Amino acid sequence: MRAMLKGWQERAFPAVTPSPPLQMDDDAPRRDKSVGIGVALAALAISVFWGANIVALKAGLSAFPPSWGAFWRMGVGAIIIGLWARGEGVHLWPNRDEWGGLFALGIFCFIQISLLNHGVNLTSAAYAVVLINAHPIFTNLLAHYFVPGDRVTGMRLVGLMIAFAGISFIFLGKPDAQWAPSPYWGNLISVVSAFFVAVRSITTKRVVQKVDATRAIFWTLVISEPLFLGTALVFEPMTIAPITWMPVAALAYQGIIVAGFCFIAWTRLLRDYPPGVISVFAFPTPLFGVLFSAFVFSETLPPSFIAGAAGVIAGIIIVARHQPRPAAEPSTAGQAEPGERAA
Repeated sequence: MRAMLKGWQERAFPAVTPSPPLQMDDDAPRRDKSVGIGVALAALAISVFWGANIVALKAGLSAFPPSWGAFWRMGVGAIIIGLWARGEGVHLWPNRDEWGGLFALGIFCFIQISLLNHGVNLTSAAYAVVLINAHPIFTNLLAHYFVPGDRVTGMRLVGLMIAFAGISFIFLGKPDAQWAPSPYWGNLISVVSAFFVAVRSITTKRVVQKVDATRAIFWTLVISEPLFLGTALVFEPMTIAPITWMPVAALAYQGIIVAGFCFIAWTRLLRDYPPGVISVFAFPTPLFGVLFSAFVFSETLPPSFIAGAAGVIAGIIIVARHQPRPAAEPSTAGQAEPGERAA
């Protein structure tokens, strides 16, 4: 099991579509299975669940303020991942020299999720889901300077420019006032949150070279919990509206389905099937998020938003399809790891 997790750690952690296969043991490397229709549908279903995450976050914010919502959501996610890790026989208690990196991940998680929740609270879910899923732009730029051998070249630069142009279209758009009380601030905060997703990705990439990947994800959530709780107790009421089934179901969805089920299922897919094939199914995530937002909140999407979203998605695909491929270890700067998805 330790060898299996090590194989995933070495590749699974940078930014928009999860990554490489796990090996079952060191002596007998496992061959990837072929991806059939059932596996393809399962991977696509996970992408659908991820797409609905921001919509669920928006629904939860109708009753729970941003920090309280993050506190409950991270707590549920930590419990689910902890139970799964125990069932898999993963040792969760860190070694002494691992605490520094884990605390850095926990703090970055607190900053990023706090920004995300406040941004979604101020703008529409459709705008937020595209802006936050633009994090590969920042991940590639940071990786250029902080990840050896992961340089921004040729077509990757073209893809980044296309995606950035798409962000500009969306950032200047005007979502429905009913769902976006302060759209410019909400859009700006969402973009900054996307930047911190990139920071988390690069930090995670470094930490999991020495720390078990599942342990890193678990402690990222656990360490962020007291920070969310302290912020919530000082600055927010526990609820801002009567609690109904919808915000409670939204929180449960984020914690159980996204942080729990999706993390476990995606990790299993990465272990058994070719990562390059599986990763393709995460590209439609922002598109599903936009569709869910339009359906649940009846949002009107102007042409500028549609053009911007198309630019972001197209740019990310170009970046992800033109990664450098060193023989020893493929780059993953255009991909997203389960750690960030789980949060």
